[in-house]
Amino acid sequence: MKTKRKTIRTVLSFLKGSLPLCVLSLLLALISVALTLYLPLLIGDAIDCIVGEGKVDFETILPLLQRGAVCILLTSAAEWGMAFINQRITYKTVASIRRKAFSGLQSLPLSYLDSHPTGDIVSRVIADADTFADGLLMGFTQFFTGALTIVGTLVFMFVIKPVIALVVVVLTPLSLFVSRFIAGKTYSMFRKQSEIRGRQTALIDEMIGGEKTVIAFSEKENVCRRFDEVNGELVSASLRATFFSSLTNPTTRFVNSLVYAAVGLTGALYAMAGGLTVGALSCFLSYANQYTKPFNEISGVITELQNALACAARLFDFMETASESPDPESPASLGTAKGAITLDDVSFSYVPERKLIEHLNLKVSPGDRIAIVGPTGCGKTTLINLLMRFYDPVSGTISVDGIPTRDLTREELRRNFGMVLQETWIRSGSIRDNIRMGKPDATDEEVEAAARAAHAHGFISRLPEGYATVVPEGGGTLSQGQRQLLCIARVMLTDPPMLILDEATSSIDTRTELRVQKAFETLMQGRTTFIVAHRLSTVREATNILVMRDGNIVEQGTHDALLAKNGFYSVLYNSQFEP
Repeated sequence: MKTKRKTIRTVLSFLKGSLPLCVLSLLLALISVALTLYLPLLIGDAIDCIVGEGKVDFETILPLLQRGAVCILLTSAAEWGMAFINQRITYKTVASIRRKAFSGLQSLPLSYLDSHPTGDIVSRVIADADTFADGLLMGFTQFFTGALTIVGTLVFMFVIKPVIALVVVVLTPLSLFVSRFIAGKTYSMFRKQSEIRGRQTALIDEMIGGEKTVIAFSEKENVCRRFDEVNGELVSASLRATFFSSLTNPTTRFVNSLVYAAVGLTGALYAMAGGLTVGALSCFLSYANQYTKPFNEISGVITELQNALACAARLFDFMETASESPDPESPASLGTAKGAITLDDVSFSYVPERKLIEHLNLKVSPGDRIAIVGPTGCGKTTLINLLMRFYDPVSGTISVDGIPTRDLTREELRRNFGMVLQETWIRSGSIRDNIRMGKPDATDEEVEAAARAAHAHGFISRLPEGYATVVPEGGGTLSQGQRQLLCIARVMLTDPPMLILDEATSSIDTRTELRVQKAFETLMQGRTTFIVAHRLSTVREATNILVMRDGNIVEQGTHDALLAKNGFYSVLYNSQFEP
């Protein structure tokens, strides 16, 4: 968890690219403050020109009013320019942070994504970044001008009457102490508020994704109750943070009113004694008001900044999460793989205290069809994750064509694999674009040929716009089987030298499955193929069947040889036909 100081340092590092704009904004703030402070002097001089009956000096007042009008116009222009620049700095900075966060998301290890709710990650990148932007914009807009106004008014007051200015300086620390005390208390409250908001977003995301399951099991009331609980926590945390942060403004206003009253009383006594003109007293009161006003504004800024920094800390925590191990600086070249794969003494576990795969050895020749079977949780999908380098083994070596996969870039390794999973992934876009994902430069003819090979052309041609039909994210308008056929067509288009079929036909009806199996037969010719299946009838033609149990290969061989052995595979196979 980042401390507030570290968070501020990180924010400043992102602002380095906007340093010229920050300097220009500060310069415009200086001009605006200088002109704003010069205006009371003109007004004070004008007041002195009309004090006393029949003593109005119109010749002197007119130029003063003209200079005042110019000051107002220039101040307005400077403030407009400063606001424009500050918005540019803010959104440029937040865009850079979001870009880095999303880029980091692409390089996060799967272990992080598997262990963190999707909604919480989305909340950090979207909601927390927006809150941070609002706080940063307010900080730029009001903090610069507020700080310069405080310093400027003190300088002007010391020049006019040092004794009265000293009264202001003596009372100022009280306002600063109150603001600092409350701000220190509210940071942790806003941090908690952001964390609960992330949990709420995660719950919403989870329930939307599983809406059909929730409805099917009549869990709507329980889900609503869970949401009410989280929502109640968010209300409580938000009210607490807002209540304590809102104390800043009224308390500083009270102190600032004391300052204003002290200046008014001291100035009036000096004016009565003849040590101060009425115009100068008016000028002093204006300065006292301008001096105290920034404290009220800055107190509001501090409240927003506490919220912004709390959100920024969560965002930076996510961005600084260790990414997956980098590719080698001088990677080996694999080119188009032949398909020889070796696992040498490979061990792996998702959690150190719970062993999964230990000392696994396997040698696969080019063109072999390797079926991986076994009970749920035995390590079948884990083995696939290791082959694709979604995870790296804790120990041991996996080699392709004699080259350790750690010596290859992940991109080159994965380019040689075609993968069809049980879980389909369809993005928002046309049917053609979804098939073309693995090969963006494929022609329409190649896309259609791949769809025909996957037996997907039939249902695609019946869609309203055929291959140009746009489907939503997740392919909700398509059946599960149709989505699976699109994923199969996607792999057939890329024509990889090695295949991984993880329950690739689990969502397809028996008749279509037989047709797709024939297509796979053509696709698998001469290619090293790994087939993960629960239905053992689909792996009969494999050249080698790996029977896994508790992370180890306990049997291997052809279908007939394993049945004749009458071992664990035989038990699994025959259990399919038990009543």
